[in-house]
Order: sequence, then structure tokens, then C-alpha cells
Amino acid sequence: MSVFEDIVIGKSSVPSLIITVILMIAIPVCFFLFWRRKHKEQTKISWLIAGAIGFIVSARVLELAIHYLCIVMDNPISRFINGNTAAFVLYGITMAGVLEECGRHIIMKYIMKKNRSRENAVLYGIGHGGIEILAVLLPAMILYLAIAVLFSQGDVESALKALNITEETAAAALPSVQAAASFDYAMTAMNVMERLFAMLLHIGLTVIVYYGVVNGKKIFLPLAILLHMLADTFPGLYQRGVVPLWTVEGWAAVWVLVILLIAGKLYSSA
Repeated sequence: MSVFEDIVIGKSSVPSLIITVILMIAIPVCFFLFWRRKHKEQTKISWLIAGAIGFIVSARVLELAIHYLCIVMDNPISRFINGNTAAFVLYGITMAGVLEECGRHIIMKYIMKKNRSRENAVLYGIGHGGIEILAVLLPAMILYLAIAVLFSQGDVESALKALNITEETAAAALPSVQAAASFDYAMTAMNVMERLFAMLLHIGLTVIVYYGVVNGKKIFLPLAILLHMLADTFPGLYQRGVVPLWTVEGWAAVWVLVILLIAGKLYSSA
């Protein structure tokens, strides 16, 4: 297929992708080992599992189902959202904030009634953020690595055959091939930084929701939703090409700091 003939894999694509895959695995593992070693007596693995399940149900089942109805399917709602940047961003950050934070609230209030401690709340956040890396981002990075390795061998036809790319699927596959070809150490740094911010954000938001649950203060759930929405605003704008990538990381750093300051104060008083 001629569309792939001009694809050139950068010299740093394969090694940078290998490093990215390793670090994507290391981030959740290190967070877990550090917290578990520090608070072994106060934490239960069931809270880590609950966090992982909470993410899968809220973000990968419910959120994707709603996205299919409101974004993917062709209907008046999807046409309005996809055709309006403000509506697209507002819809995206609202779905993420409401579903994920309500998911945390429901699980911690109604399901995880035993061993409801602040240490376990942090472990829940590690499970939530960790499974996002391992189940969503890591597979994508492994796919990019496979693409980069196959195309770097110089035989385009063999690479396309190995990846099961046909004339019918070429248009859909092209962005992934281009992304793998252009991947470099700067992208490694950006992806790792983004994941570290996301892990800290999930931990902080979990502590905020946890504090509201154990103290019976309803205001902390909408607070967590609002903070989540604010943190996701620039990523949503970036998806629409409104802001450059570097501003996304700067914006994330600000809101992660805000969330951690709030969560830290609540954690110390819980």
C-alpha cells in the first residue's frame, strides 16, 4: 500500500518505546510497593482491587457506553457534540468527572465498608490509576513498539501482513503507524510525566471522596467532580487542537498540586 511506503521509523523510536513500556509497568508497581511496604498493617489488597474494578466499570464500561451513544453513533446529539468544541470538551470532562468520582463514592460508601482507612483510600487510588496504565495505555505502547520494530526492518509488505493491515483497514491504521514512527525520547518523557500526574490525581481525588464518605459530608463528592473536570479541561482542548501539548502538562501540574494540597490536609485530619 503506497500510503505506507514513505513511513520512516526514527532511530530513537524503538529504544524510546521500549523504555516507555518498561516505565509504564514500573509506575503502578512502584507506587504499590512503596505504599504497601510503608503501610502493610493498615492496608488490604482488596482495596487495590476495588480501585481497579472501579476504574474499569466507570471509565471502560459506563463511560464508553455513553460515548458510543453520544459521540460514535450518528444522531442529533453526536452531531452537535462533535461539531462544537465547547460542547465536546464540556461533555468529555463532565462524563469523566461524574462517572469516575461517583464510582469511587459508591464503592467506598456501599461496598468497601470493612477496613475503611485513609491508608486504604490511597491504595484504592493506586489501583484506579494503575489499572488505567496497565489496561489502557500499556497495550497501546506495546502496539506502537511492535509497529516500530516491524517497519524498522524495511519490508513494508511483511510488516503490513504481520499487523493484519489491509486496504480496507489502512486508513484507520495509518495514524498508529505514524505515531510509532515519530515516537522519540521527548514523547517518552511526556508520557511518563503525564502518567505520574494522573496517578497522583487519582490518589488525591480518592482521598477527597473518602473523607466525604467517612465524615458524612456530601460537599466533597461535587468538589472531587469539579476538580476532576478542571484537571481534564486542557486535555480535552488538546484533543480538539485548541492548545499545544506542553500546556496540557503545565495545566495538569497546577491542578495535581491543588488536589494534593487539599487531599493532604484532609488525609492528616481523617
